[in-house]
Amino acid sequence: MTFMHKILASTAALALTAGAALAEPALIYDLGGKFDKSFNEAAYNGAKRWAEETGGSYRDIELQSEAQREQALRRFAEAGANPIITTGFAIAPVIEEVAPDYPDTKFVNIDGFLPEVPDNVAMIAFQEHQGSYLVGMLAAMASDSGTVGFIGGMDVPLIRHFGCGYAQGVKAVNPDIKIVANMTGTTPTAWNDPVKGSELAKAQISQGADVIYAAAGGTGVGVLQTAADEGILSIGVDSNQNHLHPGKVLTSMLKRVDVAVFNAMTAGENLETGTTLVLGLEEDGVGYAVDENNKDLLTDEMTAAVEEAKQKIIDGEIEVVSYYANDSCPVLNF
Repeated sequence: MTFMHKILASTAALALTAGAALAEPALIYDLGGKFDKSFNEAAYNGAKRWAEETGGSYRDIELQSEAQREQALRRFAEAGANPIITTGFAIAPVIEEVAPDYPDTKFVNIDGFLPEVPDNVAMIAFQEHQGSYLVGMLAAMASDSGTVGFIGGMDVPLIRHFGCGYAQGVKAVNPDIKIVANMTGTTPTAWNDPVKGSELAKAQISQGADVIYAAAGGTGVGVLQTAADEGILSIGVDSNQNHLHPGKVLTSMLKRVDVAVFNAMTAGENLETGTTLVLGLEEDGVGYAVDENNKDLLTDEMTAAVEEAKQKIIDGEIEVVSYYANDSCPVLNF
């Protein structure tokens, strides 16, 4: 059985009392909601799969504000949940502060960074730029206008990392192609603003974009909807979003947050901590989605070109420059 909680200031103490002994793991979603059809939902799918395959139970919480991060961590730790799995980079420094107070509890953070990982913390990161490179190639090959777009969520290095990989893939196919890029905002609300996503998509379409990649959490739902309505192609992110608009979503850049959550719950108290696990193309941590909803959009030539590039990246023959390397992108000015 899965217990679902929304942590509200008025009910948190009741939902997560320190005296309630838990024998299960816990999952804390990032802002934007469990069913954002993207990052958080991928985490949920991993937990759901674990529960279905093992018969185990877990607890999960949808945060309503940034201030509730520490509260949620401490409530779960005091209640005995283990491991406590979190999503999103913003909670990483909170874990760094809280984890030493609960040395017998294991904490997991997906997407964050800590220069020194505490002994009871496991960090999981992804090579998003590698997967984004591949979908960038597909965007360039599918474009008829010679202009493609990128819409990010919150303007943070992580999302610029996505955009930089995408731009490199686009330029690898067509060095002369134009890339229009926008970020949704500078606060966490940028992850869940489909109306703004729609507005940005319309603006990019007016500039000639006929393929738009959305790396914006729930905001991306508005991008994909507008792209479908306006008769252009979109690219989803994190989860497989091809089904949202069959025949209109060129592909989705998969980020296997679901696998990370499933593996962490499976490991349980035996989870290896004190380290950062980085998942890229070689580990099937990132990739691109092909299914019945988009297979007719991808020609054999497109697939062959992307698969060749994928193998070359794995073999080290193609180096996809990381935005983190120098806080800039060689082929895209944000």
